[in-house]
Amino acid sequence: MADLFERLKPEIKKAKPSIIFPEADDERIREAVYALASEGLIVPILIGKPEESTEELRTLAAENKLRFLHPETDKDLQTKIDALVTRRKGKTDAAQAAQWLSDPCYYGTMLVYLGEAEGLVSGAAHSTAETVRPALQIIKAQPGKKRISGSFILAKGDKEFVFADCGINISPDSETLAEIAIESAETAILFGIDPKIAMLSFSTKGSAKDPSIDKVTEAVKRVHEKARDLAVDGELQFDAAYVPEVAAKKAPDSPIAGKANVFVFPNIDAGNIGYKMVQRLGSYTAVGPILQGLAKPVNDLSRGCSADDVYKLALITAKQALSAAQPQNV
Repeated sequence: MADLFERLKPEIKKAKPSIIFPEADDERIREAVYALASEGLIVPILIGKPEESTEELRTLAAENKLRFLHPETDKDLQTKIDALVTRRKGKTDAAQAAQWLSDPCYYGTMLVYLGEAEGLVSGAAHSTAETVRPALQIIKAQPGKKRISGSFILAKGDKEFVFADCGINISPDSETLAEIAIESAETAILFGIDPKIAMLSFSTKGSAKDPSIDKVTEAVKRVHEKARDLAVDGELQFDAAYVPEVAAKKAPDSPIAGKANVFVFPNIDAGNIGYKMVQRLGSYTAVGPILQGLAKPVNDLSRGCSADDVYKLALITAKQALSAAQPQNV
């Protein structure tokens, strides 16, 4: 099987979606944007002033391979301010809207909302909250979705997994866990992974008793009710979910045990620690957080990211954009 990111490139290069990068002065962003634009994969839009950037990026801009935008030089800024006031339905006045749009993350998110770009990648120099808050306030959730969640794609050779929630919901209840599972299945399908979902716990099929386990088993029931065709099971310990020999002993009747490729963690502690251990100890590429459930794609980087992480998350964002942010059929 070809590398996930190599598989994505032909479709993305054909469409060349525009992706916003609010952190135009970050060296990792500049390196990734230079590569993406040079390869003709996307049209990057840097929220910054060309005179404050590098000669190499200015050259690409002159060749129409990337764009610079900035609220201070935007002749249509007042139109965007008015649109933001309308979008906020009385919660934000014109003065507040103007202040928000002076911030690169808010300004970039507004461009995505208005259709002037197809997606946004931020977080190299901003916290998750600074990236997610504008998306929740302006773009909001897809119709029918109640919550946003954050997943990672973990990839190494032909091995590809989805881990969630690793970045948004701190202590999800059973209903939230169920929605995370369904959203994670949609993410898996979008990137060519046939989802087999393990709802993780420190217990496998009643081997322990605790309210935290009850939350997981209730979430499994809710997933079955909402998306009957999804392959999901739990509660499962990670070894039972992933290792066939362990699954045969601990959960012999499970359709998922030993075969899982989508792992839903019971809380953000487990999810965040889990993906970073696999990334660092297992030498997997970890791309994300991929924000699931938004009406248009906005994705968050770790502040410890590399230029390669930026490059790959941009490809993920571009693929989401090409799907027109429509819910997948699961």
